[in-house]
Amino acid sequence: MKENKACIIPTMRYKNARKAIDWLCNAFGFEKHLIVEGENNTIAHAQLTFGNAMIMLSSENENEYGKLVKTTESLNGNNTQAPYIVVDKIDEHYQKAVLAGANILIEIRDEEYGGQGYTCKDIEEYIWNFGSYDPWTENE
Repeated sequence: MKENKACIIPTMRYKNARKAIDWLCNAFGFEKHLIVEGENNTIAHAQLTFGNAMIMLSSENENEYGKLVKTTESLNGNNTQAPYIVVDKIDEHYQKAVLAGANILIEIRDEEYGGQGYTCKDIEEYIWNFGSYDPWTENE
């Protein structure tokens, strides 16, 4: 594996993956890496990158894996995990997310462990954490 690539890649299911992909790119700055079309205007598999990180997502379905991974809607808006993503320009990132309609749960603030960060929900209520604190470089 290349050292500059993430080895943990979160996977998510969306009711409307096509809309979510566009929104995540516009609001959070992800870039489309690979989009695999599914049946009936669904997304079978998508890879979005952010710097050297990646997430994978697809449309909700009832295949073997899909039965194991649920959308937030099927969990009454609850989340069991929430990614933290390091961003260079946290103030600009925050403003872009707000303008795109992200539901801000924790306003941008100074963190006691360093840097600044904020927490929000996307259009399908997945929780995201963004911050300038980089745990890989803070102790170097």
